[in-house]
Amino acid sequence: MTAANAAGRRVSARIAAIAESATLAVDAKAKALKAAGRPVIGFGAGEPDFPTPDYIVQAAIEAARQPRFHRYSPAGGLPELKAAIAAKTLRDSGYEVDAARVLVTNGGKQAVYESFATLLDPGDEVILPTPYWTTYPEAIRLAGGVPVEVFAGPEQGYLVTVDQLEAALTPRTKILLFVSPSNPTGAVYTPEQTREIGLWAAAKGLWVITDEIYEHLTYDGVPFTSIATAVPELGEKVVVLNGVAKTYAMTGWRVGWMIAPLDVIKAATNMQSHATSNVANVSQMAALAAVSGPLTAVAEMKVAFDRRRKAMVAGLNAIDGVECPTPHGAFYAYADVHGLLGRELAGARPTTSAELAALILDKVEVAVVPGEAFGPSGFIRLSYALGDDDLAVGVGRLQEFLGTAK
Repeated sequence: MTAANAAGRRVSARIAAIAESATLAVDAKAKALKAAGRPVIGFGAGEPDFPTPDYIVQAAIEAARQPRFHRYSPAGGLPELKAAIAAKTLRDSGYEVDAARVLVTNGGKQAVYESFATLLDPGDEVILPTPYWTTYPEAIRLAGGVPVEVFAGPEQGYLVTVDQLEAALTPRTKILLFVSPSNPTGAVYTPEQTREIGLWAAAKGLWVITDEIYEHLTYDGVPFTSIATAVPELGEKVVVLNGVAKTYAMTGWRVGWMIAPLDVIKAATNMQSHATSNVANVSQMAALAAVSGPLTAVAEMKVAFDRRRKAMVAGLNAIDGVECPTPHGAFYAYADVHGLLGRELAGARPTTSAELAALILDKVEVAVVPGEAFGPSGFIRLSYALGDDDLAVGVGRLQEFLGTAK
């Protein structure tokens, strides 16, 4: 490329190559249509419909009145919050860490990106179990890495195997991303599967980045298992990502964290000091109240999520051409819609899940996220973190419309 060409480019190639967040795009479109007066049911965003618990909001109000929280604080997080996160991690997953190994970030997404940016050099590969959350591959690429997709379909419960991981391994592999419970599928690895995968990664000398933000949302007696606890053999090569967004209905407060070895945390903190400085102090104090407090609120939300999960799966599986395994975690259903592709619907013949999702939104005003956002086409993700009445109306519309496929 000549200097003239480079000078003429308005947006850098690196940033221009990033795909838009498909889940946020679907949610934004649904909200825009609602604002225009259309009765859209949005199954797009993974956002609890509950308000943040009152005691957390009250902690934020009290913090906002204290002048010391009107000032800069340490880039890596308030010391009292870092200590509380370490204590919460021991309480919830049995993983003992020092507060010095905690970095408080502006939401879970910043923790995801900073982890990859800190560990990856250009060309390093990350094994990415697929279907994946839409941000993972973009964060990997932005950090200079190469995502290597390993797909597990509904026939294996959307859970990858060690044999599949082994087949994806190359001399350039540096990191395995491990997510359980999963967004977008709701799949949860058993303790035995978790340990087998962790031992494989340890034997290969890989780093493991584990995203545990849905740790408290499992169903049917299925336990959450932290790979960091299950596989101590990983030693100093594990990074734990988490946050308050899903557990405490705090998506808008923007507080996440990463837990890693000291050298990694120091490097990531240096990066954050230049990127954003500290997380908003009022939000940090709200997060402190959340992680230090009881899990009563999440237990109550989980009862509602479980009820909605069962209703959604039953409703989707009643549609000819749709197969939806029962998710055991998070608050998503991931439905296989291959049986609908190529069939006639309202005069159209969608051949991809993206085309099907667009048709559904246009014809019956239901917003779903197509599988292309998470890997291969042929699937749709629906969040059941919305009200029972809206869920029933939305699934009813899907049944009526998709039931006309010929």
